[in-house]
Amino acid sequence: MLEIFKNLGLDPTLVSALETEQITNPTDIQLKVIPEIKLSKDVVFQSPTATGKTFAYLLPLFENLKESPLGMNTIIMAPTHELVIQIHRQIERLALNSDIPIKSTPLIGGANIHRQIDKLKTRPQIVVGSPGRILELIEKKKIKSQKIEFIILDEVDQLLDRNNSPSVLKIIKRLPRDRQFIASSATLPGTILKIIGTLSQDYTLIKSEEGEAIPQSISHSYIITEQRDKIQTVRKLINSVKPAKALIFLNNVALIDNLISKLEFHGIEAQDLHGTNQKLDRKKVMGDYRSGKLKILVASDIAARGLQMDGVTHIFNMDIPEKSKEYLHRAGRTGRNGKDGVVISLATDREAKFLNRIEKELKIRIEKR
Repeated sequence: MLEIFKNLGLDPTLVSALETEQITNPTDIQLKVIPEIKLSKDVVFQSPTATGKTFAYLLPLFENLKESPLGMNTIIMAPTHELVIQIHRQIERLALNSDIPIKSTPLIGGANIHRQIDKLKTRPQIVVGSPGRILELIEKKKIKSQKIEFIILDEVDQLLDRNNSPSVLKIIKRLPRDRQFIASSATLPGTILKIIGTLSQDYTLIKSEEGEAIPQSISHSYIITEQRDKIQTVRKLINSVKPAKALIFLNNVALIDNLISKLEFHGIEAQDLHGTNQKLDRKKVMGDYRSGKLKILVASDIAARGLQMDGVTHIFNMDIPEKSKEYLHRAGRTGRNGKDGVVISLATDREAKFLNRIEKELKIRIEKR
């Protein structure tokens, strides 16, 4: 299947770089998106979690940049610090393994801005960052917005939400009109597409349903409990099943600290990813979780969005998502690569109605325990 990547017109060194990462089969979204981006079209694409969206835009971007001189011409924005770092590291690995000398630097709010300015003096072609920090550096004239040729919004639905959109829109207004606009997301509501229409009036919209089905290797169950008893219930579940690596989802970020403190009071180490954490703390948390040193991670859907988390054995839903797509994205964190996975939801009587609908829409069996 390596020949398929070559048929997409990719540089042979990029194909070899993919092989180094044990990526041999292009996904459906990559097959659809890569040729369009290579043609310098504005492209907006939607595909589920874990279908290779990052490579779908990075591979043609590398093709477009491989002959470009040093100097910034690309901005990639992402809604969370962890996703920024993940994209930056993927660029570094792709550059190293392909021998295409493309440089990237991450720009994250909360980090030392003077060090970031020093890194910009090394003239990277790509900056990957959070909207607030990128806008700040543009206003300080450390990023020359008029020289940007490519603007990429990763998880565009979050970047154009109420919190991020003011900064994102200000950045894009400062860019040249002939820049190439690329946006990706797992979901693209009509409200987001409407805003995108004001940023690019001639974009190609590509959707892929690949990967939407939940793997058969995942078991689903739920427990009826009162809202006030959920923390005690999840604590007992963790002590009972002893997960190798678990992810606990909450809808309400404000309750995360309370959950963690009560788990730790009973000797269960857990950490979180919500936005109030300091950058270094979040980096350490993700490092410990990926290495297996930390077994319990607590997150909201937004904090976990787009992050690569391998080896997750259990998903605990402290709250039931109201939409089946959100349940799908949560469940998709486990049971990867043919391995078994377990999803256990804690539901009040009212929330159980959402599970009944999720069962029908996703065509799965969620057993009452």
